[in-house]
Amino acid sequence: MTATVGVVGLGVMGGRIAGRLLDSGYPVVGTNRTPERAAPLVQRGLLWRDTPRHVAAAADVVLSSVADDAALDAVATGADGVLAGLRPGTVYADMSTASPQVSQGLAQRVRRLGAEMLDAPVSGSAPQAEAGQLTIMVGGAERAYERVLPVLRKLGSVVRIGENGQGLLLKLAINISLAEQIVAFGEGVLLAERGGIDRRLAVDVMTASAIGSPLLKGRAPLVVDPTGPVWFDIALMQKDLGLALDAARQLGVPLPTTAAANDLLTLARRLGYERRDIASVHEVLADVADER
Repeated sequence: MTATVGVVGLGVMGGRIAGRLLDSGYPVVGTNRTPERAAPLVQRGLLWRDTPRHVAAAADVVLSSVADDAALDAVATGADGVLAGLRPGTVYADMSTASPQVSQGLAQRVRRLGAEMLDAPVSGSAPQAEAGQLTIMVGGAERAYERVLPVLRKLGSVVRIGENGQGLLLKLAINISLAEQIVAFGEGVLLAERGGIDRRLAVDVMTASAIGSPLLKGRAPLVVDPTGPVWFDIALMQKDLGLALDAARQLGVPLPTTAAANDLLTLARRLGYERRDIASVHEVLADVADER
């Protein structure tokens, strides 16, 4: 029998995850804070439920994808939260990038209900979610991981990292590099551009060189044309850097370049770039240069 999958949070990532599972033949029930965002998915076969509790009650596997710790608490707890609807034996995999400590606390509460919780954050943006090419890092009990593995494999490559919270810790480690790469790339493009080199030419040559990581190649069109789509905005990026810096303080790990990138993102938000894609760091640096 095919497991019924519940998806809580049908935004940029959650909506594409639900769509991918529908295309893979899974029965999918879902909910979102703003119901109108789910309308295209309902037309494709998603079964709408009014609350996370109702989604959890109808599903064998529950996935959630929300913005931050506050949003995770809002969908998971309370009278209408996921935990209120979980049945014994259900697996709840949260795919958000949240605090490892917050996720571990929720996992303990889920276990007391006779269910299991995994943290399963993803690396990748909207195009990878649509194509089933996400990298998914899972923390939690191995038996729960094995049960949810067939579902997660429809979304990308999957690896169990360790116990609850460790999938999230590795995701934060990845996002440190993500932020620092995009900042360094923006600096390099601006240096070339202000020296008289065409921006598109600089971007093309740089991404074809030894520094041309998949991240930079994917963001290159948004550096050339900053008016493009927003896949991962500056506010969310800074949220992740804050979580990484918090984890580093607890573990006694110095993160000097992460702190510098975080300072730049603070400036970006002050300049009004909060909801722009992280590729707009190049524009932020240009604004700073123009003010000097």
